[in-house]
Amino acid sequence: MNAAAQVPDGYDPYAFAPFAVTVDLAVFTIRDDLLHVLLVRRGEEPYKGAWALPGGFVLPRESADQAARRELAEETGLSDATAAHLHLEQLRTYSEPDRDPRMRVVSVAYTALGPGLPEPRGGGDAAHAQWLPYGTQGRLAFDHDTILTDAHDRVGAKLEYTCLATAFCPPEFTLGELRQVYETVWGVALDRPNFRRKVLATPGFVRPVEGPPRLTGGRGKPAALYRAGDATALHPPLLRPEGHDT
Repeated sequence: MNAAAQVPDGYDPYAFAPFAVTVDLAVFTIRDDLLHVLLVRRGEEPYKGAWALPGGFVLPRESADQAARRELAEETGLSDATAAHLHLEQLRTYSEPDRDPRMRVVSVAYTALGPGLPEPRGGGDAAHAQWLPYGTQGRLAFDHDTILTDAHDRVGAKLEYTCLATAFCPPEFTLGELRQVYETVWGVALDRPNFRRKVLATPGFVRPVEGPPRLTGGRGKPAALYRAGDATALHPPLLRPEGHDT
């Protein structure tokens, strides 16, 4: 017998009240030059008809990470392949006793990022799923306002010290597209020459793509293409302008 399945003599597994574990997902993408968040319209009580973050209960034989990947595909309509390639990281655990009116529910929240994600469709207890511009979503169900704010703050902060911005970009991108990620998430315009200099001077941030440059549709010369580099942290950090917060 697996040692992990053995219950010690004298131990009562029912001595504590049971509770459920869920995952909630703050999924971000950039659409039409705006930061968007994926939300679902709840089709069942509690909070029927309200917008909420996608998510659901962790099944008995899966981990929280597995549940998060499953919910990305099942409840939002994203394919398994698309969900598997999104940047997904655990945000924090939310465990206030009355956060769910049904029972004691502890949620492990995640944030996910991806470029140009497709139109979603609702599933599970979601009547409808939709991308909404961040900041226009109104009040969300449960404590999802707090989770979404925390996720946005986390993403904005990590852009300064990590290469997370490339997770919003396609496999090949211009420095203008990379700069747009920072401007969209931070909500501030950046100096183009200064941004370019900092990015190219940061070891491992991006690497050039061999081949012809991309025509951008403007009057300037075609833009060079880049891929994400091998670095995970930025040295030195790319700090947002002073006086601007996420």
